[in-house]
Amino acid sequence: MNVIDIINNSDKTVFSFELLPPLKGSDAGKIYRTVESLVDFDPKYINITTHRDEMVFIERPDGAIEKRTVRKRPGTVAIAAAIQHKYNIPVVPHILCGGFSKSETEHVLIDLNFMGINNVLALRGDGLKTDHVFHPNADGHANATELVEQIINLRGGKYLESDLKNSAPLDFCIGVAGYPEKHFEAPNFETDLDYLKQKIAAGADYIVTQMFFDNRVYYDFVDKCRAAGINVPIIPGIKPINLKNQLTVLPKLFSINLPQELATELAKCKDNDDAKVVGTEWSIHQSKDLVAHNVPSLHIYTYGVSDNTQKIVKAIF
Repeated sequence: MNVIDIINNSDKTVFSFELLPPLKGSDAGKIYRTVESLVDFDPKYINITTHRDEMVFIERPDGAIEKRTVRKRPGTVAIAAAIQHKYNIPVVPHILCGGFSKSETEHVLIDLNFMGINNVLALRGDGLKTDHVFHPNADGHANATELVEQIINLRGGKYLESDLKNSAPLDFCIGVAGYPEKHFEAPNFETDLDYLKQKIAAGADYIVTQMFFDNRVYYDFVDKCRAAGINVPIIPGIKPINLKNQLTVLPKLFSINLPQELATELAKCKDNDDAKVVGTEWSIHQSKDLVAHNVPSLHIYTYGVSDNTQKIVKAIF
């Protein structure tokens, strides 16, 4: 089932979560154990992140520096297909601009369609760590709006090869990202909101937000989206804090603010166990308030940690 249909056909907040594919060489069973620890809470869909190739520099025995291209977390399409067919839960693989050409994107979407997967989250993705600004691949998309347009073209049976005969449409439900505290590269919130409006105008069906820790930020974001004419569902993304260093790491990585009350409590923590308790309690508080405001879905970023997510959904659902 499409995510947009799941949301529109539900009279209450649904539960969904996001999975991080395991590192190359890691135990593949870990991702199944994560799903199985949460499946009893009736998740309506599961997002699967995608990761581009990275450039790493290796010092050779002769002292020379060798540049290598590696993908540390492969397997998104395979993992998505395995989970959907094993647990009969719709999956939402992430489709990126960064690191992929238009042709590679089309091939991935064709593969997903063959496997009965018809939900995707269209993202620009990060640039290379060695670049100061985002550079699209050769013959790749520069932004998520262009990516959405390609997927919409496939809905109409329009492929990159214009001379294909009897081309079949690929009917994907498309989610896109929204940034309640603006994307870190946007010069201001208004410009970022305009970018989001372009993605919706291109044909995206719903928005899932970047993590936030103050619900007023989310509610203000929704109000501003509605005032700008953006009327699709806006799903809040919740990230339970589970490490003490996330007090400083998360604001730096994602250009977000932590409420003073949360920051104060995390600063008191002696170790990661204490921080996980504080983070879980904060997420429960956030989630209860969001559900009381009838948000479409409570979408939790697990980042490979599921025990705190279990506690949150058990307290809410």
